[in-house]
Amino acid sequence: MSFCATYFGSSTWLIELGGLRLLIDPWFTEDLFFSPPGPWLINGRLHKEFDPPEHIDFLLLTQGLADHCHLPSLKLLDRSITAIASPSASRLLEQLDFKNINSLKPNESIKIGPLCVEATAGANVPFLENGYIVSDKEYSFYMEPHGFLDLKILPRNLTAVISPVVNLKLPLAGYFIKGKNTLPKLIDLFNPKVVLASTTGGDAEFTGILNHLISVDGSIDEASAFLKERSGFINPIVEKTYDITKYIN
Repeated sequence: MSFCATYFGSSTWLIELGGLRLLIDPWFTEDLFFSPPGPWLINGRLHKEFDPPEHIDFLLLTQGLADHCHLPSLKLLDRSITAIASPSASRLLEQLDFKNINSLKPNESIKIGPLCVEATAGANVPFLENGYIVSDKEYSFYMEPHGFLDLKILPRNLTAVISPVVNLKLPLAGYFIKGKNTLPKLIDLFNPKVVLASTTGGDAEFTGILNHLISVDGSIDEASAFLKERSGFINPIVEKTYDITKYIN
């Protein structure tokens, strides 16, 4: 079986694993903002909109917030697609009339064909959201888009980790992305063959009050230097498909 990953920016990925195609946290069209309060606070605009990939076997949503559960993008999808989602995201999928919704809380799991999908504890934003470990008999990956690591996860070897690699911080609120801080813990916990940078990449422009207050700690170069001789590292190009099996010795 193959294991391939295609990045669309932000937290959006198409993963091909176990002969299935899974779409994660899609943002393909229209602006991205939180309502309430609205785009004046922060607003994302894609420089290029995308058509959803064809032949999606299931949808995987980590959070119910608009940057992971983007309603205009979800409306582009076939409502019969099997969905796995956090409880907050599941409620939004119900409003859109998706027919096959599997709501997972941390420590719950489900089998989809040859794949096992395990939900892990993610960020509190403000509700506890999900990370996931997805595996078949050969390959596996972990994803949590904010860099919030579930301390209950036991050590195991995974093929890949999809994670932010920098920290983003707001005054008073503190870190809402903890990629740089969490990266060493992910390496120790999962011993991945490859790390794919996520969440802060892609071709989009952000405006609004909050955008001017965000401070960044870390960089792609810093993450690459840290991972040297520990793991392969991919800073993905949008719409390029990466064969993850090439990183396995």
